[in-house]
Amino acid sequence: MNDSRLNNINQLKAFLKGTQKLDLSLRKASLEKRYKFIDQTIDRFQYKYLRKKDKRIILCYLKKLTGYRKAQIHRLVKRSCQGKLTKSKYKRTNPNREYSSFDIKLLEKTDELHCRLSEKATKEILRREVELFGKEKYQKIAQVSHAHVSNLRHHSVYRNAWVNHTKARQIQIGITMPPENHGKPGSIKVDAVHQRDIYHINSVDEITQWEIVICVPRITDAYMEPALKEMIDQYPFTIFNFHSDRGGENINYKVARLLHKLLIKQTKSRASHPNDNALVESKNGSVIRKNMGWEYIHKSVCDNINYYYRHWFNPYLNFHRPCGFPTIIVEEKGKRKRIYNNYKVPYEALKSLPKADRYLKKGISFDILDTIAYKMSDNDFAFILREEERKLFNIINKFNQKHSWHRKTKS
Repeated sequence: MNDSRLNNINQLKAFLKGTQKLDLSLRKASLEKRYKFIDQTIDRFQYKYLRKKDKRIILCYLKKLTGYRKAQIHRLVKRSCQGKLTKSKYKRTNPNREYSSFDIKLLEKTDELHCRLSEKATKEILRREVELFGKEKYQKIAQVSHAHVSNLRHHSVYRNAWVNHTKARQIQIGITMPPENHGKPGSIKVDAVHQRDIYHINSVDEITQWEIVICVPRITDAYMEPALKEMIDQYPFTIFNFHSDRGGENINYKVARLLHKLLIKQTKSRASHPNDNALVESKNGSVIRKNMGWEYIHKSVCDNINYYYRHWFNPYLNFHRPCGFPTIIVEEKGKRKRIYNNYKVPYEALKSLPKADRYLKKGISFDILDTIAYKMSDNDFAFILREEERKLFNIINKFNQKHSWHRKTKS
C-alpha cells in the first residue's frame, strides 16, 4: 500500500470523509507490515508536534486502515513515538510459578472430597497419596508448603468454599470434674448437635481423636441408651472415661447406669472452663456441620443416616481424614502455647502409641484394622463417601418433600 501522496491533515480529512462506507483495513496484513505503516505515518506527519485536534485525525486514519481498536491504536502510537515500533517479546506474568493448573485442580478436588480441611491436614493427604498409595499425579502438588496451600486456594483456577461452625450449649447437671485420659486412648468427649427433628451424637477420643458419630430422632432415654451402646461398640479400644457438657441427653440416670455397668467413669464440664469439652465442640463444626449442613432432616431418615455413618462416614473420619495434634510449648513467663505442626489420621495416631496393642479390644488387631485403613487411598475412599452422601441426601430430600406440612407446623 502506498499512501505517500497524503502529505497534510486536510488531505487526510478528505480521505476519511470519502471512505466512510469502505473497508480499507490492513487486518489481513502481517504484524510487521502494520507496525511499519504506523511508524511511517507517525514520522511523515511528525505526530509529536501536532495539535491535539490534528492528532485525533491521525488516530482515526490509522484506526481506519489498520483495523485496530481505539485503545490499541493509542498504545501503538505511544510506543512508536518513543522509538521504532516492533513486536514486544512475551513475558510470563509469574515466571516463578511452580504449580500448573492441573496441580491446582488436584488440590481443589482433594478439598472438595474432604470438605476443605486445614492447610497442614491437606498437605498430609497429598503426601499420603504419593508416598503411601503411590499416585504419581500428586507428585508435584504434594511438595507444596502448608502456607502456599492458602495461596493456591485463592488462585483463579480454584473455586472457593465456605465453612460454618456450630455453637455449644451448657446445661448444669451431673458430676463436675475435668476429663482424665491418663495418657492413653479411651477417654471420650461427647456432645449432641441438633438438626430440627434429629440429633447427631458426636464423640471424640482425647488422645487419638478417634471419632464416632451416631444419629437419634429424639433426646430421650429410649433412644439414647441403645445409641450410646452402639457408639461405644464401634471404638476399637476400651472406653474408661465418658465426658460431656451439662446436657440432659448425656447426664441422666439411664446413661449413668449404662456407664456404671460398663465400668466407665462419667464426668462433665466445669463451670467457666470451656476447654474441658473444646475438642468435640470444634469437631461439631468442622465435621458434623460441614458434612451434614443445617437443613431440615425428617426423623424417619435416622436409620439411613446411621447406616451411612457406620459404613462410610466413621471409617472415613478415622482412617482417611488427618487431624492436627498440638505440641505444647511453655514460654518464659509460663504461658502455654499450642503449635499444630503434626498432622496424621487417628488410626496412625493410635498405632504410634507405645505398646498400642494392649489398648485394643478382644478380637481386634492391627492386622484387621490395616486391611480397612489401606484398602483404598484417601481420595478414592472420599470419592465413594461423597457418592453415598449424595444418595443419602436424595433420600432426605424425598422425605422432606413428603412431610413438608410437618415443617410448616414446626416453624
